[in-house]
Amino acid sequence: MKICMIGSGYVGLVTGACLAEFGMEVICVDKDRGKIKMLQKGHIPFYEPGLEDLVIKNMQEGRLSFTTSTEEAVRACKVIFIAVGTPANSDGSPDLSQVEAVAREVAGTMNEYKIIVLKSTVPVGTGRWIKGIIEEELGGVVPFDLVSNPEFLREGAAVEDFMRPDRVVVGSESEEAIEVMKEIYSALYLIETPFVITNMETAEMIKYASNAFLATKISFINEIANLCERVGADVHDVARAMGLDGRIGRKFLHPGPGFGGSCFPKDTKALVHMAKEHNCEMEIVKSTIKVNERQKERMIEKIEAMVGDLRGKTIGILGLAFKPNTDDMREAPSIAIIQGLQARRARIKAYDPEAMGEAKKIFKEVFYCKGPYEVAKGSHALVLITEWNRFRRLDMERIKGLLKEPIFIDLRNVYEPQQMRQLGFKYCGVGR
Repeated sequence: MKICMIGSGYVGLVTGACLAEFGMEVICVDKDRGKIKMLQKGHIPFYEPGLEDLVIKNMQEGRLSFTTSTEEAVRACKVIFIAVGTPANSDGSPDLSQVEAVAREVAGTMNEYKIIVLKSTVPVGTGRWIKGIIEEELGGVVPFDLVSNPEFLREGAAVEDFMRPDRVVVGSESEEAIEVMKEIYSALYLIETPFVITNMETAEMIKYASNAFLATKISFINEIANLCERVGADVHDVARAMGLDGRIGRKFLHPGPGFGGSCFPKDTKALVHMAKEHNCEMEIVKSTIKVNERQKERMIEKIEAMVGDLRGKTIGILGLAFKPNTDDMREAPSIAIIQGLQARRARIKAYDPEAMGEAKKIFKEVFYCKGPYEVAKGSHALVLITEWNRFRRLDMERIKGLLKEPIFIDLRNVYEPQQMRQLGFKYCGVGR
């Protein structure tokens, strides 16, 4: 089966490469000529473990190709995935201009029956709206079906998530389109992946509800962590005991500097905006957003409490990306933390294994280092923000000797407080 993937960003490229691995013939489209030239050479414009090898393999085997021509790709394929960005507007609503533009372009190119699949994260009702736009453009001349097929990819583990997903959600009213989608994902039947077949509105809501719930778990455990600090409890043990309850589960009960990335901040705000438009208040989700913003401020206060007056002090930062195994800096907690430290006249040294290129587009007056030990040298304190594996087994005796003061602020609770204090560090974590 031939598949057209419009949008060769994070979701589109991962989806296209993985579908090619499933045996589909996939043409990935993007208007960015520079990006397409890069992809045609087998180079990936962002960091995602395992993706480059997958792209190169499927290109060499003839199942994956790249083009800037939407018309060429749409005419050659029966199934057209739309995987373009939906960035947040100033009011929190998603910007659907790219989705609309692609829908109109696809409609202007179609010459026979097509199945159009919305992979982009869009508000409930977008599928109906896009269907109306395409019907208007086509004037009833060419038949088509529309499907909502939201993605649930974690950055840093996207290939594995696609190959072994928790579920596949397909929203459509067309039996033919549903059967085609089942065929596309047939490889997942072999590993007994649950399929949720529903209407478009429900499929769209599943995406937002899932992300909002996970974001809420993070904000919840951060509030518990803050209380633990006041009452002398250890949030590490609290979260572990909570997670052992099958009704709660262990995942996303990890306190820290708050959530970031391309999904949780944007999707929680979009859900609140969508609810407001329908006269339905989302009080829990609004609180989740508020707690997350406050958590970043608390991390700055924590650093200041440990170091004292920050004016003229050098603070070393380990980790800039919003999470490990990605170079994504979108809504990363490090942004607010570094900006807050700079506002207090602190000097910043930083290192991240993959995200420094993106960070340089955001931060001014940050000294970027070649590794964690260079960050530590001459700093008044070391702050661990992103829990990359290479930061989990640092030579702490060496670190202590390089620091001006033995202050280690562990915003991901990677190290054991008692051990750090025995080594002579002035140490603090989150909720411990």
